[in-house]
Amino acid sequence: MPEGDTVWYAAHRLDAALAGRVLTRADLRVPRFATADLTGRRVLGVTPRGKHLLARVEGGLTLHSHLRMDGAWRVYATGERPRGGPAHQIRAVLGNAEFTAYGYRLPVLELLRTADESQVVGHLGPDLLGPDWDPAEAVRRLAADPARPLGEALLDQRNLAGIGNVYKSELAFLAAVTPWLPVGDLGPGVPERLVATAHRLLEANKDRPDRRTTTTRRTGERLHVYGREGRPCPRCGTPVRKAESADRVTYWCPACQRGGQGARTER
Repeated sequence: MPEGDTVWYAAHRLDAALAGRVLTRADLRVPRFATADLTGRRVLGVTPRGKHLLARVEGGLTLHSHLRMDGAWRVYATGERPRGGPAHQIRAVLGNAEFTAYGYRLPVLELLRTADESQVVGHLGPDLLGPDWDPAEAVRRLAADPARPLGEALLDQRNLAGIGNVYKSELAFLAAVTPWLPVGDLGPGVPERLVATAHRLLEANKDRPDRRTTTTRRTGERLHVYGREGRPCPRCGTPVRKAESADRVTYWCPACQRGGQGARTER
């Protein structure tokens, strides 16, 4: 699932290709908006909000998309053949004289009034990569339900926007707790450190496609535990474990992360 840094990177690539330019091609391949015509309108900008993308165009309209599990936007020079996947997976095309953006496998794609953007993003908590980032408010929301497992609280975009499964696992590892530990059991100062670390990591990764949470430069060790099932924990050497539940996946070290384990399907 794309996380806040991935969405920020995609938004800024789209903004560089589309903002300030007039659309010469606009094709929304979803039944509800298939007849909408945005050609001739200037794109005002593309903005990320948590894991949401907001492309604003002249006339007070916003094209809202969400990548969820495997959606993606790809930008090509106009006239260049898109290579982001089969043509039937394309849900949106936005093009101008220089660049064309293709939205692949977008589970959420809708056209709304810019004045109504709050209807789709107004519920979000402080955006880790937003201009109005508020760490104190993020900590307050995160700690509001002390009995809630840390992993669930981190993934809840109403607490702080931008964290997905990767950062959930990595942040818990860095705090030496499991994602199943109740937030209220973290200890003094830990929520503040978690929030500060989340902000630091997303900021460090927003401008690059190859996410890294470690300081080592060894191949295959960009992350501490995520995707490293069966490999030695970088802290204590114990094999990293993996747990799956619905569309959530968690990686953790059973030896040096306190808090137990709460998923049923573990390996």
